[in-house]
Amino acid sequence: MPDTMRHPQPFLPTRAARRPAALPLALVLLAVLAACSPGADAPKGGGGGGGGGMPPATVGVVTVQPAEVPLVTELPGRLEAWRTAQVRARVPGIVAKRLFTEGSEVKAGQPLYQLDDAAYRATVASAEAAVARADAAVAQAQAQVQRNQPLAEAKAISAQEWLQTQTTLKTAQADAATARAALQTARINLDYAAIKAPIAGRIGRALVTEGALVGQGDATQMALIQQTGTLYVNFTQSAAEVLRLRKALEAGQLQRAAGSRAAEVQVVLDDGSLYPLPGKLLFSDPAVDAATGQVSLRAELPNPQGLLLPGLFVKVRIVQATSAQAIKLPQQAVTRGASGDTVLVVGADNKPAPRPVKVSGSQGSDWVITSGLAAGDRVIVDGVQKMMPGAPVNPVPWSPPGKPGAAPAGAASGASAPAAAAPAASTAASR
Repeated sequence: MPDTMRHPQPFLPTRAARRPAALPLALVLLAVLAACSPGADAPKGGGGGGGGGMPPATVGVVTVQPAEVPLVTELPGRLEAWRTAQVRARVPGIVAKRLFTEGSEVKAGQPLYQLDDAAYRATVASAEAAVARADAAVAQAQAQVQRNQPLAEAKAISAQEWLQTQTTLKTAQADAATARAALQTARINLDYAAIKAPIAGRIGRALVTEGALVGQGDATQMALIQQTGTLYVNFTQSAAEVLRLRKALEAGQLQRAAGSRAAEVQVVLDDGSLYPLPGKLLFSDPAVDAATGQVSLRAELPNPQGLLLPGLFVKVRIVQATSAQAIKLPQQAVTRGASGDTVLVVGADNKPAPRPVKVSGSQGSDWVITSGLAAGDRVIVDGVQKMMPGAPVNPVPWSPPGKPGAAPAGAASGASAPAAAAPAASTAASR
């Protein structure tokens, strides 16, 4: 039997026979890839339609409207007592007694210290004796004039003797006046030994103690009295800022603040709170400090409760002008840098674009914009971090947190997430 009959060979299909079986598998793979890739029916531009495209980022916007806004300038200042008097020793002496309580209210003329006045009392007594002696000399001279007058008329005495009598009287009267002046000086020094308050107010700590020698060679300061029921607020403003403001007023870009606002100032304390009582602007220095380039201003501030203390640093808010076409924007909407201030404005195609603006002050948590924006512009306040470069956005009205109104951009974008997830789920199911 031939070998081919004993050992049958396995059937091996040729390459031409295997090709028809591989074609259907390749077609299936191509169909699956075509279904997974975006086709011709997918929406263009990445819009929020079907086909699994990313929806536009939702941002919170504010539609601006110009209005009359007072321009508030905030400047650093320092409080100063309305009146300040240094209690000084006007005569030398040893402090015998302190007559006031430190930190208390004192009245004008109230005794504060008592010096050892024994020497001054002795001086007064000596001056009184000198006055008595001078008065006696005057009396004797007057009596001599009265005796010699009829003799001089009768030519019984010489003219020289009569003249000498009159001169003696005038000399005695002059000596009496000198003695009285010395007595007055002695009494004044005795009175100065009782050191009194020059003004009413609150007195500070005692600067000397009993037994101290004061007034020897100079007028020793012994205490300080301050009137704090009303305070001065001293503050400064840049001369360049003053010049810019005056130019804007002359050019008509700003209007001078009218009414009482032009003279009112508000004080912001160190903790950020606003002092409830307004102050009144008193004057602006007409000269510029050559060392600092600042202009000095002063305001008067009531302090009936004694809450504020002299020397306290504060911030002063003053209305110097008003803009008739200003816009207030939340501070988070403005990007400030060395090259200028910019905001993002949503255009007609819902695409944001940067725009330079001019900031002329602040009011609370808002910046005051005086140029760069027009009525109806939509400025992005919230949601900037969600935007894609060059991509359109979905603008929604923005309102500050905690206030009634439109929801913030974060809430709006969160609400759109389930809608965007639905096409993805259906695509996964189709796979």
